[in-house]
Amino acid sequence: MPYYRSVGEVPRKRHTQFRQPDGTLHTEELMGQEGFSADSSLLYHRHAPTAIVAAEAYDPPAVTRVPNLPLKPRHLRTHQLDHTGADPILGRRYLLANDDVRIAYVSADRPSPLFRDATGDHCLYLESGSLRVESPFGALDAVAGDYVIIPTSTIHRLVPTGDGPARLLAVEAAGHVGPPKRYLSVRGQFLEHSPYCERDVRGPDTPLLVDGSDVEVLVRHRRGWTRHVYAHHPFDVVGWDGHLYPWAFSIHDFEPITGRIHQPPPVHQTFQGPNFVICSFVPRKVDYHPDAIPVPYHHHNVDSDEMLFYTGGNYEARRGSGIGQGSISLHPSGFTHGPQPGAAERSIGVDFFDELAVMVDTFRPLDLCDAATECEDPAYAWTWARPAAG
Repeated sequence: MPYYRSVGEVPRKRHTQFRQPDGTLHTEELMGQEGFSADSSLLYHRHAPTAIVAAEAYDPPAVTRVPNLPLKPRHLRTHQLDHTGADPILGRRYLLANDDVRIAYVSADRPSPLFRDATGDHCLYLESGSLRVESPFGALDAVAGDYVIIPTSTIHRLVPTGDGPARLLAVEAAGHVGPPKRYLSVRGQFLEHSPYCERDVRGPDTPLLVDGSDVEVLVRHRRGWTRHVYAHHPFDVVGWDGHLYPWAFSIHDFEPITGRIHQPPPVHQTFQGPNFVICSFVPRKVDYHPDAIPVPYHHHNVDSDEMLFYTGGNYEARRGSGIGQGSISLHPSGFTHGPQPGAAERSIGVDFFDELAVMVDTFRPLDLCDAATECEDPAYAWTWARPAAG
């Protein structure tokens, strides 16, 4: 994250003696990206974060991938995947994936195990419900509409906290996720033209200290999964400072960029990852040229697949296609896509769109995972031609 935070107790100088009340040294841990050459944080532990007492291979839930063949647009109804007894990590149902990113959905009603993903950052979007993100950096509360970024290798636990389940879209990167570089200064400050800024960002603000021994942590790494058993609970950090930590940002704090004529998707960009971007479509005043057509024109992004998660309001361009709350549309490279028949004419004269959606554009093709075939609407691809259902 591009700005500095200090939480809890830290010594005045880095890499100097910092003692506990009994006189023993706190254990200093530097957590950083790109081999000491990018963002990092210093954490001060009561116990050594390297002290494990057991390790064994772990078999995670299986995920299958098949190409999008025959090539066609897809509509996935994620709410058909609901089931009780799911946790927000192991209960994820994988929908779409390539070698850069995996996209999953879960309706979770119980806490996850402790988990560390050593392969990349996670960007979580909370469709409904509430969630507590626990990590060595502290606790971070999220509510409907929040994005949460969890940096690579952060041990964390996700705990649903509301009366109902936490509905979650998970975007798992094979690398790092952050704000678009064009919105940041060379020193990492949000610039004036950015649609959000530091005031909109939340991070943990107090340490989270948990006692315990022989604590299990599941680790996803580049060669598979492992179950580690730690001698002490990893949530033993009395203080930390730096630029790397879990953080949250509400889609409702995204300030839309509008114009006299239709604005292209880059104005909605919220995050960037390795070979993909994440955009936020929020309620906004739309095109105000007297001859404007507010809905998107037909377009063919020749270098990318486009996935759109519908999470509120009414998405004008897709009216009449069966799209509803929790729907995901996939429009792949090799297919021209655009508004449903009649949408352009209906939008003329409209001055406000009340829509809420999260878009992921990838620059390598997205495969279909097993859960996608379970919840697909088979009639969607033909809705532009309006044939009989089926």
